[in-house]
Amino acid sequence: MGEVVVVSGTGTEIGKTVVTAAVAAVAVAAGRSVAVLKPAQTGVGPEEPGDAAEVVRLAGPEVTTAELVRYPEPLAPSAAARRSGLATVSPERVAEAAEKLAASHDLVLVEGAGGLLVRFDDAGHTLADAARLLGAPVLVVAPSGLGTLNSTALTAEALRARSLRSPGVVVGSWPAEPDLASRCNLADLPAVSGLPLLGAVPQGAGALAPAEFRAAAAGWLDPVLGGAWPAGEFLARWSA
Repeated sequence: MGEVVVVSGTGTEIGKTVVTAAVAAVAVAAGRSVAVLKPAQTGVGPEEPGDAAEVVRLAGPEVTTAELVRYPEPLAPSAAARRSGLATVSPERVAEAAEKLAASHDLVLVEGAGGLLVRFDDAGHTLADAARLLGAPVLVVAPSGLGTLNSTALTAEALRARSLRSPGVVVGSWPAEPDLASRCNLADLPAVSGLPLLGAVPQGAGALAPAEFRAAAAGWLDPVLGGAWPAGEFLARWSA
């Protein structure tokens, strides 16, 4: 069985899909077979490319993808399912799909929708429940700037309360000219969350040409994630 890693943001629109693509690209470059599972895709029409397709575009066609449910409105999956009249997705179905992919791939990345506790259904099931069923670690993706300390600390606390493991935090969109809050947060994120900082993906990385993205991805991620991110150099340059 391959490794399963759940990728969760501390919120939405913070670079989670691009981080997922970077992890996938690094794994593919290392010769690993990779699958990406998107349990619930929201805000995308039936024929439109979703997050899983974006991962393939950036990381390469070798990546296998699977999507369990899709809702047209950009809402939490529970609300989107209720308004559309479509079926919800259960943690059990997510775990079953991930395990099936893990039987034929070295690495399976399960990308959530928004934050860790965004509801899949009206009963309150979440991505955390799927991670618990899988016994999988949860990689946390966080924004760089003001407000991220609280949301990252709360996410880490929710993981610990559920006895879920996390390898650490990746900044999903590091600005070319970071403000004071972003620079201070490099030291404060590990302090408030109790999780190590495992990389920083540059702002706009998703707009790079795919070949350029793949060539650069290892430099954004810590060796724990298969990369070669120069943490000491990065922190010396940017920490306030």
